[in-house]
Amino acid sequence: MSTSNQSFDRRRFLQFTSLAGAGLAASAPASRLFGQEVDSGKLNTGTIKCRGYAATDTSGKLSPWEFERRPVGEQDILIEIKYASICHSDIHTMKGDWGPQIYPQVPGHEIVGIVTAVGKNVTKFKVGDRAGVGCMVDSCMECGSCMHGEEHLCDKGATVFTYGTPDKSSPTGITQGGYSNHIVVRDHFAVHIPDHISLEEAAPLLCAGITTYSPLVNANFKIGDKIGVAGIGGLGHMAIKLAVSKGAEVYAFTTSPDKKDDILSFGAKEVVVVDDVAKLKPYKGRLDYMISTIPAQYDVAAYASVVKPFGFYTQVGMPVGFELTLSNLALSTTRVNFNASLIGGMPETQEVVHYCADNRVLPKIEIIKADQINDAWTKVLNKQARYRYVIDAKTF
Repeated sequence: MSTSNQSFDRRRFLQFTSLAGAGLAASAPASRLFGQEVDSGKLNTGTIKCRGYAATDTSGKLSPWEFERRPVGEQDILIEIKYASICHSDIHTMKGDWGPQIYPQVPGHEIVGIVTAVGKNVTKFKVGDRAGVGCMVDSCMECGSCMHGEEHLCDKGATVFTYGTPDKSSPTGITQGGYSNHIVVRDHFAVHIPDHISLEEAAPLLCAGITTYSPLVNANFKIGDKIGVAGIGGLGHMAIKLAVSKGAEVYAFTTSPDKKDDILSFGAKEVVVVDDVAKLKPYKGRLDYMISTIPAQYDVAAYASVVKPFGFYTQVGMPVGFELTLSNLALSTTRVNFNASLIGGMPETQEVVHYCADNRVLPKIEIIKADQINDAWTKVLNKQARYRYVIDAKTF
């Protein structure tokens, strides 16, 4: 997939962004609010009033809600949200599929906007910068994983996710997500959005992009390798585009026959409509690598069988309860190495945004208004999304 020089450049990029993102400068500029110098004490005195859409129970229905976020702290930035896109994870979480939730709760972890205030110790951003926030907003920042750009896998279990995580600094007691008009976030957990990608197209990269980019890059496949993508929704369509951009020959596996033309337009060599797992048999042992974004129970071993013996199969889709039922016997006969992957760290998240902007690897999106969220969620559940709904935040 990459030459040794490219691998070195990527390592250097990750190391640089990890250090730069920590914002540990010996001296820092004074705090700025809406482009003006302000006293840091004044900046920290008031909570931020916000409007958004929140779930109040497990019904999967959202409604308008006014709430407050914490004041902008010394290491924080305030982002005026411009766009927030819809991830299937938002629906799973709000419906309690992954465990009991605290309500009201604002979902959304694909967030982009403009920085409108910075704390006095912030050096990574300035007022007016384009910024994005993904699936996490804090961690311990001290353990080995956090210090090496794997904040989502904090050794102390201190990763704070963008919504629904208990948070003493939040006036609501939990983190609140991006279906809102503003967000306050520690500067390390925001990424720069380059000027040569639109904000609305950048938003899905903060989850769908990084969730598929990280395992694909770490698979170290070569140009011309046969790569499978199972489940062609918000994540799956990005996986196809990313793998194609890296030189792979992509085989897409979907249960939606009406997506075939779209999938081919994304660059896939072949589309397999899996209305019966028997459709997988002709592909047994043909692929070098497979990534599955299927967020439900399915026959893992049948899909894994399309990968060559001792090849790798990565699961990124998260089903109800986070658990997949596997046939150990059936999986053992494939001799395929099964693994799972969860988003990516902050340096790698910044990397995917730059990569997609530079190489024009862009999600297929549909912009909606806030009052269309509930309808969009229904369409996501019914496999009707094409392929990422992006909410215009000015409609909150």
